[in-house]
Amino acid sequence: MHADLSIIIVDDMQFSRAVLRSALQKEGYEDIRLAASASDVLDMLQTRSADVVLADWVMPEMNGLELTHAIRQMDEEHNRYTSVIVFTAMEGEEAMMEAFQQGVDDYLTKPVNNKELGARVYAAGRLATLHNTLLQTSSALSVANNYLEEMNTTDPLTGIGNSRYINRQLEAQLLQTHSRGGELCLALVDIDRFQHINNQHSYETGDSILKAFARRLRRAIRPMDVVGRIGADEFALILSYSEPTQFRSSIFDRIRETIRQRPLQTGQGELELTASMGVYCFNGGGDGIETVQEIIQQARKNLREAQQQGSNQIVIS
Repeated sequence: MHADLSIIIVDDMQFSRAVLRSALQKEGYEDIRLAASASDVLDMLQTRSADVVLADWVMPEMNGLELTHAIRQMDEEHNRYTSVIVFTAMEGEEAMMEAFQQGVDDYLTKPVNNKELGARVYAAGRLATLHNTLLQTSSALSVANNYLEEMNTTDPLTGIGNSRYINRQLEAQLLQTHSRGGELCLALVDIDRFQHINNQHSYETGDSILKAFARRLRRAIRPMDVVGRIGADEFALILSYSEPTQFRSSIFDRIRETIRQRPLQTGQGELELTASMGVYCFNGGGDGIETVQEIIQQARKNLREAQQQGSNQIVIS
């Protein structure tokens, strides 16, 4: 329902804010807050979350795309999702593509059609609701974590599974893939130049990066997928699909972009981060009989090849 949707409109022009609010009110939206600057939006979100932020692209101090980055960082820290719609007088595909590449959910050109505005806000609100429902569902992992602690399969630093947990999950899912078919992928993810980060900054900074990296990986995959830390700076992802046709190798490109899209916040400032990835996918309908160790060995072989190619590389087989 429109009345349940929380919206923030930010524009440095008071008249523009008023026009947008009036248009949304006519479409039935009630919970609308107005902000004169990006910093006002961030203060509002600290006090109370919003489903949708409507932001002007061109604003002093912090523009709409920079605000989007700040909102994404805040969402990551608070385990929530806020849809962002940017509006601007700039036209053309280049501006639109830049906006989407910077993480906005939708893009509108001025002057904004009132009916289109209402519909776009409604769609963005549904997107935010879906994301937040998934995040709340993922919080059920805290129950699973109690079990993991009992079984000594939790990484104490990041709170995700350790290598023992990954092996058990891989065994269980491999058995299911053998018996029911489908696609099973193991991705080994290694943070590029992590030892250099430890040496240049501190081990405390390194620990904070590992924790943030684990959270970012968790958000990059589906709630039913598995993530674990299996080495000092090495993580594992297990992705399974009941039907091979559901699998797209581009998922790993998206995970890589999620890792590098925004710098990680540390006590010593922002750090750009990339990771190398070795992926091995097993099709349960094939003739070969794969074992857990064979899958891990092949994924590790692919990881070494990716690292030999340089930073931020992926090798899939």
